[in-house]
Amino acid sequence: MVRTRFAPSPTGYLHVGGVRTALFSWLYARQQGGQFILRIEDTDRERSTEESVNAILDGMAWLGLQPDEGPFYQTHRFDRYKKVIEQLLAEGKAYYCYCSKERLENLRTESRARKQKPRYDGHCRFLNTPASNDVKPVIRFKNPEMGEVVVRDLIKGTVLFNNNELDDLIIARSDGTPTYNFTVVVDDWDMEITHVIRGDDHLNNTPRQINILEALGASVPQYAHVPMILGHDGQRLSKRHGAVSVMNYKQEGYLPEALLNYLVRLGWSHRDQEIFSQQEMIDLFDLHAVHSSPAAFNREKLVWLNQHYIKTGNPDKLAKYLLEQCDQLNIDTCIGPPLASVVKAQAERAKTLKEMAQNSPFFFGDEVEFNDKAVQKHLKPAIREPLTDLCQQLTGLAEWNAEAIHAIIHAVAEQYELKLGKIAQPLRVAVTGGTVSPPIDITVYLIGKTRSVDRIKRALTLMGDTHDSNS
Repeated sequence: MVRTRFAPSPTGYLHVGGVRTALFSWLYARQQGGQFILRIEDTDRERSTEESVNAILDGMAWLGLQPDEGPFYQTHRFDRYKKVIEQLLAEGKAYYCYCSKERLENLRTESRARKQKPRYDGHCRFLNTPASNDVKPVIRFKNPEMGEVVVRDLIKGTVLFNNNELDDLIIARSDGTPTYNFTVVVDDWDMEITHVIRGDDHLNNTPRQINILEALGASVPQYAHVPMILGHDGQRLSKRHGAVSVMNYKQEGYLPEALLNYLVRLGWSHRDQEIFSQQEMIDLFDLHAVHSSPAAFNREKLVWLNQHYIKTGNPDKLAKYLLEQCDQLNIDTCIGPPLASVVKAQAERAKTLKEMAQNSPFFFGDEVEFNDKAVQKHLKPAIREPLTDLCQQLTGLAEWNAEAIHAIIHAVAEQYELKLGKIAQPLRVAVTGGTVSPPIDITVYLIGKTRSVDRIKRALTLMGDTHDSNS
């Protein structure tokens, strides 16, 4: 059975690069009828935080990338790591290293002077007795000195590493805590991981990990190293490009479907298809078709996809996201139309749910805040009589629906020989406070009869005050 894993370190937020790796791993497992495991690699106790762990879990849950197993925490497995290290020591495949920091630093300095890659020289590799009682030893893995490691990468192709270029890796620090490359190996072994899909910044770790796996007699998983994501300018992805916490996208009003659809296309494609449902991603994703070169992050493309999912999404589902955005903006939605109705009305003109919330306060509450420029431009004395007549007809309207409201607006425009916009725009200012809203009949309908009439009356009063003050 195929078993993949996503194994982030909780030393910061979950960013788009990590999410794409998780998505590829999740999709491959789903497509192959396998299992997806979530592992938290939290052995770096100084930098790992509970806040970062929660950010990872919240981000994965929001995106719907639920694991079949986990989360597992490396800090809960120290006894297991210790047992495997003792096994390697007993079998002569690891050894204690007593070299001081000063000696190791001198070794690095000499290597640089010779323009060689710094590596440990195996000084303690064959010691039978402790070299010093003053130094707390580290434990090193006895890496093969001859031959080569062949990494048959599913994305990069075959990559060769000479063992004589790999030094004896530290697998346990002087305080006894295991190191990253060792814990990863034991975890992948114990969790029976068959496919390791991760960023290509880990490619140089792979030959070391393969050698340890083989020393343990463990099966070696297949590796697929995904190229990094670059900014639109070709530079390493940073905050200015969009490398922010995935939860920041939620706060900004992006939909999880849009973000996943965007990320799956970063480095992978299926013909010219741009829009993928979750099931289509599972059915069509091909790990072997992932590009070996870096992908560029394009914010405009993400916005376009997000707008598509807003237009085509289930209004009831989107209403829950809109409520979160309204809460963030302190918009009280208790008095007003159902949020799903607001979503339907605003879907064509909103790129994000945050933008939709920002454009919708007039739907809620009893009063609106009038924009001074809009009032001066559209609520002029000449429109007082038509607007008064319109208010009276809306007050007497028996069936409150958009069609009836539309008919009244048209009738008033014809009666006073006005172009439709000459009455619709003053009405819009009266009921919303500004000049932008969905179609005016839909807007008035959703605001409701009582509140619409009250707002028009207030606008008429405001027109009188404005006219008096200017006379």
